[in-house]
Amino acid sequence: IMRIFEANISLQVCTFLKDFLFKTESFEKANRKMFDAFGINTFFDNNDDFQNLKESVSSIAFSSVGEPDRAEYGDFQTNEDLAFKVAKQLSDNFVSPEIVIEPTCGKGNFIISSLSCFKSIKKLFGIEIYRPYVWEAKFNIVDFYLSNPNINKPEITIIHSSVFDFNFKKISKQFPQTNLLIIGNPPWVTNSKLGSLNSSNLPVKANFKKQNGLDAMTGKGNFDIAEYITLMLFDAFQFHNGYLALLLKNSVIKNIVFDQKDKQYRIGKIEKYCIDSKKEFNVSVEASLLFCQLNMNPSIECTEFDFYDKSKKLSFGWLNSKFVSNVEDYNETKNIDGVCPYEWRQGIKHDCSNVMELERINGHFINKLSEEITLEEDLIYGFLKSSDLKNTVIKNTKKQVIVTQTKVGQETSYIQHLYPATYNYLKANISSFQARKSSIYNGKPLFSIFGIGDYSFKPFKVAISGLYKTYHFTLVLPQNDKPVMLDDTCYFIGFDKIEFAVYAIILLNYSKTEEFLKSITFSDAKRVFTKDILMRLDLLSISKTITQKEIEEQIIYLNDKYSLSVSLSQWDSFINEMTPLKEKQLTIFG
Repeated sequence: IMRIFEANISLQVCTFLKDFLFKTESFEKANRKMFDAFGINTFFDNNDDFQNLKESVSSIAFSSVGEPDRAEYGDFQTNEDLAFKVAKQLSDNFVSPEIVIEPTCGKGNFIISSLSCFKSIKKLFGIEIYRPYVWEAKFNIVDFYLSNPNINKPEITIIHSSVFDFNFKKISKQFPQTNLLIIGNPPWVTNSKLGSLNSSNLPVKANFKKQNGLDAMTGKGNFDIAEYITLMLFDAFQFHNGYLALLLKNSVIKNIVFDQKDKQYRIGKIEKYCIDSKKEFNVSVEASLLFCQLNMNPSIECTEFDFYDKSKKLSFGWLNSKFVSNVEDYNETKNIDGVCPYEWRQGIKHDCSNVMELERINGHFINKLSEEITLEEDLIYGFLKSSDLKNTVIKNTKKQVIVTQTKVGQETSYIQHLYPATYNYLKANISSFQARKSSIYNGKPLFSIFGIGDYSFKPFKVAISGLYKTYHFTLVLPQNDKPVMLDDTCYFIGFDKIEFAVYAIILLNYSKTEEFLKSITFSDAKRVFTKDILMRLDLLSISKTITQKEIEEQIIYLNDKYSLSVSLSQWDSFINEMTPLKEKQLTIFG
């Protein structure tokens, strides 16, 4: 592949430019001629660009620098075939823009596909931060017109700029009545990832999601760059007639539809076309084409299709103030959507697994550094992670964890006096605690943990992994007369009575509960289950949909399989505990 300025260039374009530049004296004249021939505004930014390109194309030897790997910047260039299919689909659906905007145009494949498919374009804008791609996009446009000289040539402006510095509202104000199309593939990367790469291509530092202090510190303040860019574009063009068609991660599309309820952007006919990311980009990220119409009454629902055969899959979005992943299925189970009478909690967060997590071997503890340690027993608890929650009932754990506090922020100086062996071990590994990156530990006592409270010490827990798509709940029983702890990828509710825990797990593993959860969760989410999702499980309502016979059968099954001795004797107390005070009063006075 021939390369100039680290950009790919075809032999056809190189030959043309060699001849063209040889006959042209100044970059001003060259720019005029390039505009007349190809519609490209300001092909050369300055005389240096002009002279350097003139020299490069005249040279016999071409640079053979390898293609840069910009995947870490979320830069997955859309292949020509996919870009063309996207533009063709829009054209077939009567999208006929006069202005096309590609906010992160890369090598220009969406620009070329737009020039191929839309005959009505008068102006085309491409914005790109990576200089070699700016050149490559221009070279590709020249190549396209050399091969297709009779195709419409709109005015094309390729701008070397960060998308965050570009004033999109200026275009909107300049052409208020003109039909436009925003098309492209913004970076599939988060702000924190780009920050860690010291990238300058970042939005202004802000708590974009308006998270509260702790959520922002523990990672919920992190967001996808593509989401920020999409909302920037809505902000600039929501009152403009036209369409938006962007390739985005599914999680970004879900967030956009979720936030529509509050933001009320003037976008309608929201559609999502699922693509095969492995095939198109060779990445294991679920992604789709987001398509919507601008300057419409705000929509809060999205219809999902298959990109390749256009078959409808489902609809998701807001329904009667509830956010659901499958509108049709949700309607079948919506009667159990309410508020859980028990508060779901996350497990322990310590960010120091090499030191805090242990295994018991031959009466000794072994940490993850394979060190053999002798510790007092009191602060050692059984420990489960998401990957451990496979069985319906767990009685024993392979892992152990050191629990240094009984509530967040508790002083840990007591450990030195009561448990000297444990203290000496922790103190010897203090550098590991000091290396923890999360700011939540700043200013906290030595060896602090999070996700700890009275609820952590409930003897019987019903838990689920936040990461796996199992839709299956696990009953966690005490070990050595001590409650078992879970890590922060797990969610649980705790009980003092085993009967209540067993009743709860029967209700939670009930087929109707699973159907309901599938209708409100997104299987491609980083965390399929969250506290917000689980708090919608109205156990009291679920108890009214299941027969007593089924509960009895499940109790017998659990008793037999796991050697429990639970009966239905506590069922009325369980129901009474879950019943809101107002309902109890109505029953009394009814």
